[in-house]
Amino acid sequence: MLHLRVIAPPDQASAVTDLLGGDPGVTHLVVVPGAALRPSGDLILCDVVRERADDVLRGLQQLGVEARGGITATDVELTLSAAADRAAEEAPGSGADAVVWDEVAAKTGEQTELSGTYLVLIVVATMIAGIGVLLDQPILIVGAMVVGPEFGPLAALCVALLRREPATVGRSVQALVVGFLAAMLVTVLSTWALTAAGLVDRAMLLADRPLTDFIWRPDALSWVVGLLAGVAGMLSLTSKKSGSLVGVLISVTTVPAAANVAVAAAYGVWHEAAGSALQLVINVCAIVLAGLATLAVQQLLWWRVARRFRRRSARATRAGG
Repeated sequence: MLHLRVIAPPDQASAVTDLLGGDPGVTHLVVVPGAALRPSGDLILCDVVRERADDVLRGLQQLGVEARGGITATDVELTLSAAADRAAEEAPGSGADAVVWDEVAAKTGEQTELSGTYLVLIVVATMIAGIGVLLDQPILIVGAMVVGPEFGPLAALCVALLRREPATVGRSVQALVVGFLAAMLVTVLSTWALTAAGLVDRAMLLADRPLTDFIWRPDALSWVVGLLAGVAGMLSLTSKKSGSLVGVLISVTTVPAAANVAVAAAYGVWHEAAGSALQLVINVCAIVLAGLATLAVQQLLWWRVARRFRRRSARATRAGG
């Protein structure tokens, strides 16, 4: 369930109240006339089940509330209310499967910013993975996968492509390209520094590495894993199952592949660098394709659910009239 706080100008307050009051998925509706000062207007509070949140938010936007007022949505962790239970029963579909597209767009849009924190995280993750490659230590590879922040821009890219937002697409691609290039450059420099300090050497890269050599030897399963990770990642974001996102991060070798490119390039082992680069491209493309397809299917399914709900509501209205 989501809690909505709406600031509606006086001339729109009646329409907003009618919209919210007429939706069976809305409950706990409160109107405080003239309570809002900046922007000025009426303060309208309500709770809405996730199954109806997307349609409710779209209706508020069609009224133009966000242009002169404001709409804020927050998650409700606990609700003890018979009215809320009835709203959930009357709304179509399952709340666990519901997609609130504005929420998804806002969440992923924040991940496109090429910030200092993002750059530090991807550089640190790639350096950790580079050491893991040389030591043939899967635990370091797994740690680097969890630390790496690259799934955020990848998810944002999928959402932006579906919603046809070229500006967000550009920011996502920029974050990915600049982030990976910066991380690989720093990893090359750190590999040279560690070699000069006598902590690592080229022989470690050329030695048998049975636990991590999959990073630079892509095959058909690389596509399969990337596609599955893209599906799971999108579902974890749209359904708010954040716990499963950790498993997605661990399953995809984007950061380790970039690290292997950097380490192999630092030592001039170009065939391994090329294999790792191919692994990186495969995983990125597979995640984007699978993520985009998952979002498209979810959009289609919820469009059909909403259409059936509108038809049912229309029949009920005619029968009542």
